[in-house]
Amino acid sequence: MTHAEFVAAYTRGEIKFEIDPQGAARLLSRQLLLPFVAMPVAGAGVALALVGWIYTGLAVIAAAIVVPRLIKRSAPHFVLTQALQDAAVYDETMKTGVLRITSLTDDPRSAGVES
Repeated sequence: MTHAEFVAAYTRGEIKFEIDPQGAARLLSRQLLLPFVAMPVAGAGVALALVGWIYTGLAVIAAAIVVPRLIKRSAPHFVLTQALQDAAVYDETMKTGVLRITSLTDDPRSAGVES
């Protein structure tokens, strides 16, 4: 399925998709370079604490730990939004198996046929 077909089928509600949460978190972490951002922020927090701004430094350290986890927790939504907007992200998510698509028209339950 191409990106254009995916977007059209998504808007019509013809597909069912699954997003692997851990795979989406890894993909988003790699795209945003989260470890490379969190480490300097935590370092700045340590520097602030050592200089005398203890509570501000501890707050910055906490933010460096909590914010990447919150971003990873909401990664499936971000990945779906990016996959709908960008064909390259869609291709990458399909290739890595983060996004799995099944057609509702192929599902006998959606056609009204009882088994």
